[in-house]
Amino acid sequence: MTSRPDNYTIHANIANLTGLWKQASIPFNGCLEKEAFCYAEVPHSEWPNRIWFNEDLTEALLAEAARSIAGKATVFTLPYWDIYNSQSFQLPDTAGFQQRNMQIGMSLKLVRPFEQNIRLDYTRVTDDDTAGLWCNLFKQAFGYYIHEEILMRTYKEIEYYIARDESQPVGTAILYNTGNISGIHSVGVIPEMRRKGFADDMMAFILNRAIALKAEYATLQASAMGKGLYLKLGFKEEFVIRNYFFRV
Repeated sequence: MTSRPDNYTIHANIANLTGLWKQASIPFNGCLEKEAFCYAEVPHSEWPNRIWFNEDLTEALLAEAARSIAGKATVFTLPYWDIYNSQSFQLPDTAGFQQRNMQIGMSLKLVRPFEQNIRLDYTRVTDDDTAGLWCNLFKQAFGYYIHEEILMRTYKEIEYYIARDESQPVGTAILYNTGNISGIHSVGVIPEMRRKGFADDMMAFILNRAIALKAEYATLQASAMGKGLYLKLGFKEEFVIRNYFFRV
């Protein structure tokens, strides 16, 4: 087996996440890629709409990125991954950007299948009806909107899932694969279906799907509230992402 550098899963996690944003925006001609930074935009949606940096942040780079989106009505999120062992994490704060939230980059080496105790039913989005339902559930679970046209234009490349308890919709999940990495995204349960163990089953399902696809690692970005579930499954914490509102 090929040995991996210590930071392999950190960079693989970031590559999967940014690859997802690019994939979502490409059908809308909303992806700009430069050597130092990129952005992904779908104007009529609240996601992906991210601008991120491929190297350590500087004042000059922050200013260049700001110029690239000048005049746009879209509100972008700037994710800063704290992986450089420098003081650059202070720049968004000193530049006056408002922190939106914080996430924890986590990874898990996939070794054996996971037991599903509840066994919800899962539907992959492939048509207008399932795309509309997925987006409605996502809005309930996360509080912001992903336009269903994104799903309809990308469902062959991105796996969008709806979880149900018999006929009752429970929540959403995304699986996006890059190389030997399965990125797990948007695992959310709608408010009235929470505290019933459904999130555990959804994670087991999506991890087993990753294993079936021969992924070597699963990666995700956890909120403080969700971190406990992922630690219980064996994920390890690796880096912090600070998300800022990026306005010009």
